[in-house]
Amino acid sequence: MIRTDLPPAGSDSRLDEAIVWLASQIAPDGARWIRISSASEDASFRRYFRVADETGHTAIVMDAPPPAEDVRPFVNITRLLAGGDVHVPSIRAQDEARGFLLLDDLGHTTYLATLSDADESMRQSLFSDAITSLVRLQQIDPLGAATPLAHYDAALLRREITLFPDWYLDRHLSAALTDNEKNALERVYAVLIASALAQPTVLVHRDYMPRNLMVTPERNPGVIDYQDAVIGPITYDVASLMRDAFLSWEEPQIIDWAARYWDQAKKAGLPVRADFSEFYREMEWMGLQRHLKVLGIFARINYRDGKPKYLADTPRFVQYVRHVAKRYQAFTPLLRLFDRLEGVSVKAGYTF
Repeated sequence: MIRTDLPPAGSDSRLDEAIVWLASQIAPDGARWIRISSASEDASFRRYFRVADETGHTAIVMDAPPPAEDVRPFVNITRLLAGGDVHVPSIRAQDEARGFLLLDDLGHTTYLATLSDADESMRQSLFSDAITSLVRLQQIDPLGAATPLAHYDAALLRREITLFPDWYLDRHLSAALTDNEKNALERVYAVLIASALAQPTVLVHRDYMPRNLMVTPERNPGVIDYQDAVIGPITYDVASLMRDAFLSWEEPQIIDWAARYWDQAKKAGLPVRADFSEFYREMEWMGLQRHLKVLGIFARINYRDGKPKYLADTPRFVQYVRHVAKRYQAFTPLLRLFDRLEGVSVKAGYTF
């Protein structure tokens, strides 16, 4: 019998199904799984449960309910990353048809939780390890995946950036844009997409950020939530790490970390730009595309999926957008739009 403090039998059919499936799986040394508890959930329909056996050994059950979720991309990318010595959870058992995986437990402690209270020495150590792990990930040949990976092509970049006007501006802010504003934003989107497509490509995690990195004793961060990996711009994961959804850093620190990554990537033979300033500009522009996408995603999660907590972090992304838009004239329309929507007096020199 598997004990649980979760909702009683009959109130959560997926949990009931997971418990039945788990009962058929053998724990290490032939022990029985005897306890299940909630581990976490994310912005998708996936949930994670922590299970323990009679000896205290733990593992993680991924619940990815079909047809909303599909575990096959996770299995595919797990094998690819593990083959490149990236620290990912081993898959102990899988039921792709029902959407269940039994995974190694990488622990309770995320980078996000640790960085929130870390001193300077710990913070630098964690980021150093994260950068090293990212360089290792980017050295993996993405064409080695058993199932071919998608490319971060113009169509995907466009679909992502459209989340911003559709969900953030229209649904969340109910913003009525003028034709001039719409046309100006279209030009901004085109610049961002062209910049992303012009970059060298590598394996891209697509959410390489502190929430998806686990602190481990080996100083080799556990990497999770990589099922959406693609082949795409080399700066994408760097921008994700530096401009986090839940933690913000001062620009001098970001420049320092970006320079450390750039130097390490060059030594590893990765195709970063020879000039750091060009690399940094591409990183900022790639980050801007991601910031606009995330604003749309956080709004969509609230209104479509009924998960309001992510909206609390939208001001952070608005500040990220403003930071980049102030620096590059191509993005002045974004700055002017946010000023109008937020009631900030329009500054001289703005043009659409």
